[in-house]
Formats: sequence, C-alpha cells, structure tokens
Amino acid sequence: MKKFIISIIILASVVIAQNPNLGTAGAQFLEIPVGARATALGGAFVGLSNDVSSVFWNPAGLAKVKSSGAHFSYMRWFDMFDFNAAAAALNIEGVGMFAASIIVFSMDEVEITTENEPNGTGRFYDAQDVAIGLTYSRFLTDRFSVGLTVKYVNQSIWNENADGISFDIGTQYRLDFQNLTIAMKMSNFGPDLQFDGEDLNVIFDKEDNLPQNRLTPARLVTSTYPLPLNFQVGIAIDIYNSEFIKVKAALDAVHPNDNQERINFGTEFSFFDRIFLRGGYRYNYDDENLAFGAGANIPFSSTLVSFDYAYSYYDILPSVHRISVGLEF
Repeated sequence: MKKFIISIIILASVVIAQNPNLGTAGAQFLEIPVGARATALGGAFVGLSNDVSSVFWNPAGLAKVKSSGAHFSYMRWFDMFDFNAAAAALNIEGVGMFAASIIVFSMDEVEITTENEPNGTGRFYDAQDVAIGLTYSRFLTDRFSVGLTVKYVNQSIWNENADGISFDIGTQYRLDFQNLTIAMKMSNFGPDLQFDGEDLNVIFDKEDNLPQNRLTPARLVTSTYPLPLNFQVGIAIDIYNSEFIKVKAALDAVHPNDNQERINFGTEFSFFDRIFLRGGYRYNYDDENLAFGAGANIPFSSTLVSFDYAYSYYDILPSVHRISVGLEF
C-alpha cells in the first residue's frame, strides 16, 4: 500500500512536464468526458465507476452492475455542438457483463461561402464524429475485475471521412481497507486515421507553360493522425460509511499522448443512497478546473431510475451543463 501511494505521489509530481507531442492527436471528441456523475467528480472515475456509464471510463467497472441497465447523456458543448451518448448493458450470469455504446458529436449545418459568393452559395455542410463500442467485463476473482471495449471510430466533414478501430482496457482491484480500489485504464489504442473522400479529387495541370496540354485527373492525399491514447491510474476510497450518509473520494493521474500530465480529484456525498452531491477539481488543464453536480435515484417497480446533473466551469470558454439518465432493471 505504501509503495502504491508513493507511486501516485511521484506521478503527480511530474504533471508540470511538457509533452513533446502536444496537440498532435486527432479524434478529440473521444477525450470529452461522458456522463454527469463522472464529470461532477472532476473525471476521477476509473476507481469509482460502477454503473453502465463505466463503458466510457473504465470497462472493468461494468462488472459491478448487478443487473442489466442503460445510460443516456446529453450536453451542449460550448453552445456550438451537440454531444450525445448512450449505452445498454446485459448481465449474463456465469459469463459476465456485455454492453453496447455510442457517442455522437455533431454540429448544426453551416452555409458554404466562397470568395465570389461571400454571402452564401445556398449549399450547406456539416461535421459529425461517431464512436460505436462493444464492451465485455467480468470479475476474475471476488476482488479483481477486468474489461475490454472495442470501438469503431468515424469522423466526417462534408464529403470526407476517416474511420478505424480502437480499444479500451481497464482493471479494478478492491482491498479490505475502506473499500480502497486501485484502478487502471488505457483508452483509444489503435492505428492512425486518415481523411479521404470525393472532394480530394482535383484536375492537375503539370505544365503551366503549355496552354494546350491535357489536364490530368489527380487526387490529394491527407496526412495521417494518431488517436488520443490515454493512460489513467487512480484510487477510490470510502471516507465515511453509515446507514444514512456515505462519503467517497477518488484521485486519478492522467497521462495523454498529446498533452501534459494531469490530476483529477473528486468527492461524492450520498444521503440514504437516494440523493447525491458531488464535486471535483481538474489540475493542470488549460481552461477547465472546477466541476460539481447532484443526482437522485427513484425506484419504479423493479427498475431503478437515476437522474444526474453536472456543471463544468471554464475560465474563458462557455461553461458546460450535462444531464444523464440511468436505468437498472
């Protein structure tokens, strides 16, 4: 235990180091936090994840879902983009948990303008990013769970698109002391992506000095770009646990392949296991730092319905509101 805590402190001490690959990864929508509960905790969720939204954070946490369930999340990203996420999980006894998920990041249509028609051409374009995942998770022992997600990633803008396959893998290990959980997650591991499409077809004049020469059909080639590979390790612990009030805390260290190291902190207060208050802090991020939120769950017959809200504060960019709905059958 002492060695692990020392390792976390050492990792936290290097968060000021600069990454030589700063800003080089694409498909950044995969880095946007999903779900109001996890966001309100500042993203310190790889150890606390225990519901269907775990497929977006740490697939090992999905094994803690005792029955089948679903998750839906929405936010308006910086008052410009729509971010929707959904997941459904099925528990097969003796086999493990299976889940399917989707993330859709989209924008409104924008009219196309040119130098000759600066007021608009009457044609419109849009852009959309999609990630579709399949997750499997189970307990290998009564304390240790693992999970794996396979994702199809697609990015499109007008007539061009890029797609590929990526993988998420995660683990959780629970100790006897205050339900202390040690967790790890690696996300977005996969090959580089490259845009392609019909608008890259061009007509090339290889000899400008010969006005009668034949024009040659040609094609532009775009550069490849890596996915935002992310390694996250963290701990979660029960600070206080009684019949009416429970307090949990978590700390995660994040190492992305295209940015500097970061630290996430989060705390959750639970009252009667029905009402929740949450707060979090994100250290060493460019603009975002504080987050907080609340949640409640209501039983309907054999279904438990959860409602969660999160508010993320940004210094310069517009702050973000998130809402999520969860179901457990």
